[in-house]
Amino acid sequence: ACADGAAGTVQVENARLWQPRPGTPYLYTALVKFGKDEYRQKFGFRSVEVSGHKFLINGAPFYFKGPCKHEDSAFRGRGYDACVTVTDLKLYEWLNANCLRMSHYPYAEEVYDRAVENFRLWRERGWLQQDEEEHYYVYAQTMDGRTQYGLAMCCHFEDYRSGAIKKHELTRPDKEEDRMKHVRVNNANIEPVFFAYPDNSELDAIVMKYTAREPEYNFVAKLDGFGHTFWIIDEDKDIARITELFGEMPALYIADGHHRSAAAALVGAEKAKQNPDHKGDEEYNYFMAVCFPANQLTIIDYNRVVKDLNGLTEEQFVERLTKNFVVEEKGSAIYKPGALHNFSLYLGGKWYSLTAKPGTYDDNDPIGVLDVTISSNLILDEILGIKDLRSDKRIDFVGGIRGLGELKRRVDSGEMKVALALYPVTMKQLMDIADTGNIMPPKTTWFEPKLRSGLVIHKLD
Repeated sequence: ACADGAAGTVQVENARLWQPRPGTPYLYTALVKFGKDEYRQKFGFRSVEVSGHKFLINGAPFYFKGPCKHEDSAFRGRGYDACVTVTDLKLYEWLNANCLRMSHYPYAEEVYDRAVENFRLWRERGWLQQDEEEHYYVYAQTMDGRTQYGLAMCCHFEDYRSGAIKKHELTRPDKEEDRMKHVRVNNANIEPVFFAYPDNSELDAIVMKYTAREPEYNFVAKLDGFGHTFWIIDEDKDIARITELFGEMPALYIADGHHRSAAAALVGAEKAKQNPDHKGDEEYNYFMAVCFPANQLTIIDYNRVVKDLNGLTEEQFVERLTKNFVVEEKGSAIYKPGALHNFSLYLGGKWYSLTAKPGTYDDNDPIGVLDVTISSNLILDEILGIKDLRSDKRIDFVGGIRGLGELKRRVDSGEMKVALALYPVTMKQLMDIADTGNIMPPKTTWFEPKLRSGLVIHKLD
């Protein structure tokens, strides 16, 4: 150690690194003495970086697994309590959690107050400027060399309530209320919903006309490398024709944003009820969405990892699979499902191809034909005893954007016993399910890239 005045340097040879659980979060203790006073401070050594889509600690990929931390308790109410915090930390350790989400306070008034203040300041400082006339906007997203072109617009909340805007997922009242409050306090839609619409060549031509021009915004997000480009549609005849074409469409489909859509409809109905002179054309009747042609959208796979084999040996588990699947061992190289009803499975350092046998699914049933239904019924339920995907603690889900290597890593680490990769759902399947009034099974669809908040904002007054 060496020092120069109040500043100093300490060199630790062969430092033992702080490792996230299930490793050891090793800490050193620094002891500082000044006269009779002593001060101890715990500290550790680790490196943290983001590489592509991976978060690395000490050079190794880290998978975040843990609960949200609230400073609330049944007997203390909202506020910090050291004893409650110690109890919570013991529970998190028992759950084998390796992180906490400290910023998750959906009901804290201060969070909403800050949002209102930021929105006001950004307008005052000119960072947000109100368009003088109504426009549509083209919003293009680029990921891995593929670009999809959407139209940013507003949709009437009655179209959601009537079913003209179709959904394929269930929503939770607590999440709806959180998003409603965000809209209420700002009196604006800050982030759009992600919609799909049936393919339309005339709309494609209008979009191409504007994308040939210089964009209003054009940037690549630093964290994920996805491109975002924005154009304004400002010619009256094109605006009128887009309105006509969407008016003729039988339906729009929610791709991503079911809770935001439900919240927007509830806020619209709420404001309509409060207005004795409600006419139906006020701004609060509309909420913001970006609508993409269905043929440009790709749904990413949503995969599964399971902690154990329900008391079976690896050999017994593979043997049970042969009842409903053609099983082929593929070796140690990563195997990706090649078609509908084909799955890849990783177990014991080996990849397997599973192909569902004829008669194990119904191609005429929009739910029964889904690979998530086949795998849930014939593997997770029948063999592994997992009945409820939402509540069973033995199963976890991995978005396909993380790659199949993430499945291998979680099994090889010993955290999970087996991984199952699914062929992704198609937009046609999603639209068929929505058209028939059905609901997708849990954890079925994953859309990327996500829409950026704040590129365009819709005020409700």
